[in-house]
Order: sequence, then C-alpha cells, then structure tokens
Amino acid sequence: MPGCPASSSVPRFISANSVLKRRSVRSRKLRRKTKETTIDVALEIDGRGTYDVAVRKQFTRHMVETLARYAGWNLRLRATGDNRHHIEEDLAIVLGRAFREALGDAPVERMAHAVVPMDDALVMAAVDIVDRPYCDAPVPDLDYVHFFRSFAMDARINLHIDILRGRDEHHIVEAAFKALGIALRLASRPTGALKSTKARVEWTKE
Repeated sequence: MPGCPASSSVPRFISANSVLKRRSVRSRKLRRKTKETTIDVALEIDGRGTYDVAVRKQFTRHMVETLARYAGWNLRLRATGDNRHHIEEDLAIVLGRAFREALGDAPVERMAHAVVPMDDALVMAAVDIVDRPYCDAPVPDLDYVHFFRSFAMDARINLHIDILRGRDEHHIVEAAFKALGIALRLASRPTGALKSTKARVEWTKE
C-alpha cells in the first residue's frame, strides 16, 4: 500500500504537548482504558494534517494517519489492546468523542461530501455534523465497518460512505478514509450562522 507522502514542511509531533501547546478552542485530549484496550488521543481540529500514531496493525495506523492528514487535524494517538477488533473499535470511539468535544457548539458548515478516486476504487463520503448519529458504510472489511460506525456514533454525526466502484479492498477502504477526512474538514469549517431551520436545540432537565 502506498504510504502517506513525506514532506519536510509537515513535521511529526514528538509528544502530546506538541499537539496542544498552541491550544485552540477546538482541541481535546482524552484517555479511555478498559480491560481490553487503552486508548490515548490528543486532537486539534484546526491543524496542518500532522500526526504521530502508534497502533499495532500497520494498515490501521496508515488509515488513521490518512484520516488526520486529509481532515487537516493535528493528531497524537496511542492504542494498545488484546486484539485487532477491540483496538480498532475503541480507537474509533475515542477519536469520535474527541472530535465531538473539540468541535464545541460554535456554528459550522455542517454538511459536506467528497468523492475520492484511488486506482480502481471510487468512493464518496458524505457527512452531516448534527446530533442525530447514523452510519451506513458498507466497506469490504467488517472491522472498518465497525470503525466508521463507532466513529460516527461517538462523534454524533450522520455518515454515509458509498462505494461507486472498485475491486481492490485496500484501495476501497483507503479511499473511504480519504473521502471522510476531506468531508470532515469541509463540514467542520466555522461559519457565522447556525445552519438549521430548528435554530439551536435546547434541553431542559426536570
């Protein structure tokens, strides 16, 4: 699989403090620890697409790096655990929650989509950053189906991934991560007004 393109102008982070040293409003640092996994995430939404990711499975690491690069995030992530499925699912949960908490309540573009070609594969991702989570992501690897669903549920976004064509499963999955990254970058851009006919939803506890 082709790696993330190297660039001398895009430094990698050395520590979590490097990610958050210019702490913006739209950043979050989280840890989630269970008997099965330990996940540490430091995320800055308004970054330069830099990353420092440590995950046991090389392809998963590459996919998370790809997501960060195309979303324009600064990301430091550490994930360890007892098996691939638990690591990837819990990693997506923490990453989704970090995205939601970093985003805050300020108005954003909200909806965006991207279509990405990669060799034989052509994949579209469409997102709506709205508090009605849903995911339809029929990629050809069930672990990444779970990844996208877990991310969408904890990010509380509406996510659709549509495979327009493709034969190589790795190309399809990688194109999906690229498309998701681009769509998230576009949808999370700050805007001056809330894009909803409902206006802001308010909850009251009684």
